[in-house]
Amino acid sequence: MDVMPEPVPLPEPQRLGALARLAPEPMKVVLNWGRRYSLWVFNFGLACCAIEFIAASMARHDFIRLGVIPFAPGPRQADLMVVSGTVTDKMAPAVKRLYEQMPEPKYVISFGACSNCGGPYWDSYSVTKGVDQIIPVDVYVPGCPPRPEALLQGILKLQEKIAAESLRERYGTQRPSAAALQSGLVRPPAPAEEGDAR
Repeated sequence: MDVMPEPVPLPEPQRLGALARLAPEPMKVVLNWGRRYSLWVFNFGLACCAIEFIAASMARHDFIRLGVIPFAPGPRQADLMVVSGTVTDKMAPAVKRLYEQMPEPKYVISFGACSNCGGPYWDSYSVTKGVDQIIPVDVYVPGCPPRPEALLQGILKLQEKIAAESLRERYGTQRPSAAALQSGLVRPPAPAEEGDAR
């Protein structure tokens, strides 16, 4: 009588997140290099600093040579959000909503005194005292308005930060809960009761 051998259990498949965290160091260098030199920019221009952002993207300063592609079609195609200008309390939910629509990894540059801390309008009742009260900021560029060269320096600082980035430190090992991923901006519709047939 022939005896069938016991089936060998297959190893559990690795998820991409764990694989990215456990990637060898040369692979992390390649991943960070790719992120560093292919930043699609979503410009959230609110005031006069947005003109300086546009000047930095034109031929004279040409930040495309640094690997930064300006004017992404929308937040879902962007890696970098540049907030330039005065963030008012009325505009703050829109800034947060667009930031949440960006895919990971995402970065933010606060460009100019108004987006850094409120600038000359800091004592106004309707001005948010810095965009970092709404979303996390990676690089602050000071000035009122900053020159295009200052934005180029801010982009280089961000690229240095991305080159030294560790996915384990940025995202941690814990997965966020479903409640943490839900935004407080949009609430789901209330469930219909059984008697309400429309």
